[in-house]
Amino acid sequence: MNRLPLSVLLLAVLIFFGSCDEDDKNELNYTIPTSYNFENVRYSGQTQRLQMFTELKSYMATSQMAGVSLDAERLKAMYANDASNANWQQTYETSKQLKNKTFEQEQAKFDALLEELAVASKSTTAGANGQSGVITSLNGEKNYLVGEDGLDHAQIIEKALMGACLYYQATGVYLEFGKMNVDNETVIEGEGTTMEHHWDEAFGYFGVPTNFPTDADGLVFWGSYSNQRNAILGSNQKLMDALLKGRAAISNKDLEIRDVAIAEARAEWELIAVGSALHYLNDGMANFSDMALRSHSLSEAIGFIYSLQFNPVKKITNTEVGELLNLIANSNDFSQMNLYDANVADLEIARNQLADYYNLGTQRADF
Repeated sequence: MNRLPLSVLLLAVLIFFGSCDEDDKNELNYTIPTSYNFENVRYSGQTQRLQMFTELKSYMATSQMAGVSLDAERLKAMYANDASNANWQQTYETSKQLKNKTFEQEQAKFDALLEELAVASKSTTAGANGQSGVITSLNGEKNYLVGEDGLDHAQIIEKALMGACLYYQATGVYLEFGKMNVDNETVIEGEGTTMEHHWDEAFGYFGVPTNFPTDADGLVFWGSYSNQRNAILGSNQKLMDALLKGRAAISNKDLEIRDVAIAEARAEWELIAVGSALHYLNDGMANFSDMALRSHSLSEAIGFIYSLQFNPVKKITNTEVGELLNLIANSNDFSQMNLYDANVADLEIARNQLADYYNLGTQRADF
């Protein structure tokens, strides 16, 4: 009988015990729950900001009806939670606002966009190339306020603010080292440790119930778009699982698994933005001859692509984001964009490039 060389036997032993060690490491000694019902959880600040955002969105939407004029000062007051001018329907803590949680270098950009929306709403004529105003879809069923550049500012603001505020805070602030490498020993009643609390605040920006996706009622912003993209991406369970895993790991002092969960949560959240941008690019191309539908869909696509910048470990670069925006609207600067000058060929190139960056090329037309 042939004998195996000693070196081969030693290698086999090392592989066996190495695999056993890996298996042991992968077996958690704690349970990851199926809903976000941990002890000492509080993210009331995030809940308030999502409610403020909902009120801002609702007020912006009133401009879709001809003759409705928006107040620029009220819009900016809602963004900054100046309660004396915001005319809120609910009551919010004075310390809570959207503006100071927006990526700092982009805050002035949103003030400018809100002003542009208000100016466009003053128009008393129908929208056209070079003329702000409400435009109507060819079937007469949809009305959208657009600027003289064809941008649906309400959609740009909503989707871009979802990125520069909510997405940025979750993936770029609360799941970043500065907020994660903190005390995880001292438990504050109703809030948990500092690390647990920071993770909970990231979860709060997702905009879903604690037992999502079993309960899909009341979804807002990213939670809503996760649900809309779920059929293709499976995003609901994947992102929720990552957020549950990370919180359970923190509570059990398992920082290795916490870091795995951070990477998973960021990647899944990023794909929701990508899938949503692909969806609206497809919709814009399909309805290209209808300026109202084209403007509305492409403005949403622009907002989601712009949002990709705010994940610190994103697959795409900021330069590539700018190139995509240039293909769609002939500029990566909101103030210089023009959707009247868009063309289907460039939209298709943008759609295909975005899909390829995320290995979604075979599914690009399915969104």
